[in-house]
Amino acid sequence: MMGGAMTTQTLDTIAEAVDQAVARLDFDRLHREYWEQNEFLVIPQFLDRAMVEEWLVPQAQGVKGDLNRNYIPGHKKGGSVSYYTVMEKAPRFLDLYRSQVFIEFLSRLSHAKLRLCPDNDPHSCALYYYTEPGDHIGFHYDTSYYKGSRYTILMGLVDQSTHCKLVCELFKDDPVRPSKRLELITQPGDMVIFNGDKLWHAVTPLGPNEERIALTMEYVTNPDMGTFKRLYSNLKDSFAYFGLRAVFKRALSLPRR
Repeated sequence: MMGGAMTTQTLDTIAEAVDQAVARLDFDRLHREYWEQNEFLVIPQFLDRAMVEEWLVPQAQGVKGDLNRNYIPGHKKGGSVSYYTVMEKAPRFLDLYRSQVFIEFLSRLSHAKLRLCPDNDPHSCALYYYTEPGDHIGFHYDTSYYKGSRYTILMGLVDQSTHCKLVCELFKDDPVRPSKRLELITQPGDMVIFNGDKLWHAVTPLGPNEERIALTMEYVTNPDMGTFKRLYSNLKDSFAYFGLRAVFKRALSLPRR
């Protein structure tokens, strides 16, 4: 169900916009689609495009100076801004991430009691930038290192590209159902929801003079993580996303939620 006409003149906060967006959804239809697609769902215009471009995109553009670029040959090239920077410099994204109404919707949808990730997880609410030709990420699962499951929510912020698409392969590991390939352009306000351990997905390379920015939010059923897996997760995040300094300095200084 697409979002209705909703402008900043009629709403005071992102939190209020999120509440209204959830209230407008056809939950029964979305719930059916989510489970029929192996815990995967696309909601076009969950938030109104004009609102996203006026309220959220400037914050994403405003922290470009803090992004950490990575290149892993054969797998990934792009830039990332961690949850730590979002908390300090782009707090409007937290109005969506921490919305209790939104979390309750996701919990009903997934049949799981979802919780925020701990504050020492740089992926909790992060921004991903495709700003140079060839920026991409290869096929992967959003594997959970937590003791519970992890769910990923992607929302488009900027998509000025004809080449850079979110590619999803549904039912990859299902022995009964044939796989189904989708190529998505995530326009500002479009939302994608999935169980991180079930969706095989990638982002195709950016073309010249193009740009794509996406918001990623993570929720978990159990926020506990073993010491070894936390170390492994931090090392992966350091080299593939946010940089050693950002991950280890901030992760050690923040208390667990």
